[in-house]
Amino acid sequence: MAFSARQEQFSGTHDVRSAHRFDVDRLEEYLHGHVEGFERPLQVRQFKGGQSNPTYLLKSPSGNFVMRRKPPGKLLKSAHAVEREYQVISALHRAGFPVPEPFLLCEDEQIVGTTFFIMEFVAGRIFWDLDLPGISPAERAAIYDNVNDTIARLHALNYAELGLAEYGRPGNYFARQISRWSKQYVASEIEPIAAMNKLIEWLPQNIPDDESTAVVHGDYRLDNLILHPTEPRVMAVLDWELSTIGHPLGDFTYHLMAWQMPDIGIGSSGLKGKDLAGLGIPTEEEYISRYCERTGRDGGIENRDFYSAYNFFRIAAILQGIAGRVRDGTAASSHAERAGKAVQPLAEMGWQFATEKS
Repeated sequence: MAFSARQEQFSGTHDVRSAHRFDVDRLEEYLHGHVEGFERPLQVRQFKGGQSNPTYLLKSPSGNFVMRRKPPGKLLKSAHAVEREYQVISALHRAGFPVPEPFLLCEDEQIVGTTFFIMEFVAGRIFWDLDLPGISPAERAAIYDNVNDTIARLHALNYAELGLAEYGRPGNYFARQISRWSKQYVASEIEPIAAMNKLIEWLPQNIPDDESTAVVHGDYRLDNLILHPTEPRVMAVLDWELSTIGHPLGDFTYHLMAWQMPDIGIGSSGLKGKDLAGLGIPTEEEYISRYCERTGRDGGIENRDFYSAYNFFRIAAILQGIAGRVRDGTAASSHAERAGKAVQPLAEMGWQFATEKS
């Protein structure tokens, strides 16, 4: 597989960043007493990707594990909820949905300084570029189809039967989410952004009349998926920090931003303007059609401009939170400082969708 600069930048591990170091001996002792079959010595590396909750590769003679923890320092209320991540992947793993197997949750902050959980290390491919460089058009098509099938499967699960009835409040999802992200945006605001203020006012007044509910991932995108080493199949969905019981179309249309996102200097530049037919990647309309077939939405997706406006607002608020953590010294990624520069263009795109609907 060919490697792009972005693939090299985010793939693999490096030495643990100074701000995220902890007492490895203490963790080793804890794992020896709490993980069946764990053997010493323990070696720790930090994954390059991920900027909300620091994530570590734990290597031992008994095998590899992954530790995900809250970052140290002052945190926004309700953010970095690794306890919730552990809860949802435990339920999903029992149901046979592709997530890493969870092993333990530790809320004793004396071990590594913050709450953490340990899960299975899944070996496979993570693609950081949406056009999947270095593979054939046929494989690209198959990968995108399986990615589509995986989110459709998630939204078809009965969350009450999974034991997740209390994982989130059904109903009024968009009103609650808009309120939440508006508050977090304001708490992290560094300078006024007119488009964000307009969206904060406009969005609550234009929520569609649809109370569908499902388990939603909240950040379903290609680089949060581990693909099989050789097959076009999702082996594990990662990073459930933003998951809840919510609206499936909010979740799916966030995923559709892959087709809408321009190059704003962070992350992948998206699929907008690329030769999708030549690449073997479905168009946005084709991708929507497959999802609707799989989830029984015969009429397609109405109110798409609202969903797009909402999702650009939401990602702008999330990135403003990352910029705020840079300000406060708690950001977990060396690339987090660029996040703040993307807030205004994202907000302006969201407002553009809003004005198209108006």
